[in-house]
Order: sequence, then C-alpha cells, then structure tokens
Amino acid sequence: MPLDFSRIRALCFDVDGTLSDSDDLYARKYTDWLRRLRFIPHPEVVARRLVMALESPGNALLSLGDAVGLDGLAIPMIDWVYRHLPRRRTEYLVIPGVAEMLPRLKQRYPMAVISGRDARNTMGFLDNCGLTPYFSVILTALSARHTKPYPDPILLAAKMMGVPPEECLMIGDTTVDVRAAKAAGAQVISVLCGFGEEAELRRLGTDLIVPTTADVEQVLAGNGGSAS
Repeated sequence: MPLDFSRIRALCFDVDGTLSDSDDLYARKYTDWLRRLRFIPHPEVVARRLVMALESPGNALLSLGDAVGLDGLAIPMIDWVYRHLPRRRTEYLVIPGVAEMLPRLKQRYPMAVISGRDARNTMGFLDNCGLTPYFSVILTALSARHTKPYPDPILLAAKMMGVPPEECLMIGDTTVDVRAAKAAGAQVISVLCGFGEEAELRRLGTDLIVPTTADVEQVLAGNGGSAS
C-alpha cells in the first residue's frame, strides 16, 4: 500500500541500522575474521547475521520464530531480551546523510526516537553524534510497558508528540519496526541500510522501501521511493 502523505504529521526513528551505522562497522570486522576460516561460504552474509544476533537479538529471535511458526512466542521473548540484556557499544557512526537531513525534517515535523537500546547507550549515541536536539521525544527499551514489536513505544511517542498514532510515520530497518508500526496503526518506511531483508519487509506489508535513511527526506518531499 502506498504512503498516505496526508496522514503524516510526526516521524519516529529506530536507532540501530536506521540512524546508527555501527552495525556495518562490526559486520566488516567479522567478515575479515570469517574469511580467514576459508571453509565458511558467503562470509559477508554470515557476518551480518552474527552481528544481528549479538546486537539485535530481538530480530534474530523473531526470524527464528517465523521460521518455525512460533512468532507468537518470539515476541514476548524479544521484550524480555531488550529489557534484561542491554547492549553495550563504544563506537558511534551515523548513517551517511542522516545528520544533514534531520535539521531540515525538524522544521516540518515533531520527531521521536524509538530505540531497543537501553537509555545509556541510546543517549551515548545521540549525544556523541550531536543528534539529540532534533528529537522532542526519546524512548528506549524501558520507556514503555513493552518494547517493539509491541505497539506500546509508538503509542507513547504519539501521545507525547500530541498526534494520533495513525498520523505517525515509523522509519526502521527490520521486521520488528514494521510489526510495531502496523500494530499501532502507523505507517512505516523500511530502509535497507540495516539488517532487514527486502523480501521479509515486503511480506509483512511495509508501506515503502528505500535504500537508506537519507532517502526519507526525498520521499516526504513527494519525489519517490520504491513502493512495496
């Protein structure tokens, strides 16, 4: 379904793979290591899956749940993992073009961060990269009653920004973001610069797929994107 631009009054951004590019940094490191083993086919793919499992355990659990038909059990497990096993990072990189895009979008929309990280790591990334001033709402893994893929963080962000949830646009890179947005009644743009794969994002009904987060500005100007 194409985006209904008339409904978009606020933006919600995921962090890992959407604002933060550090996943690619770790994937490159693991790829170099895996290549030395020689017997592992497609080390780039294996490296990205390994980083996803370590840094985005919720997405790994959800993929496993989908594969064995137990996604209903995977969702409460994701919530537990994000609340009890916060991830630690010491390196911060921003997706190219995002730092330049955010101040322009801030002039047009209230914006929220909806992160699966703990507060310390979320704020460490945003503060270190100078992105904090662009967001009127910052939600982390413990801000709402449940984390993504439950709708709770999007519903809370919408309330804090003073807009109905159906007038929010979620921007994220994985199926967790799509599920949360759909459950909240919001629209969603999926970006391919993180861990999500195009086929699974389309299967879950994302409204639009773009190559990278920096493309969102052009989409919101009414100039394109590849419709799902």
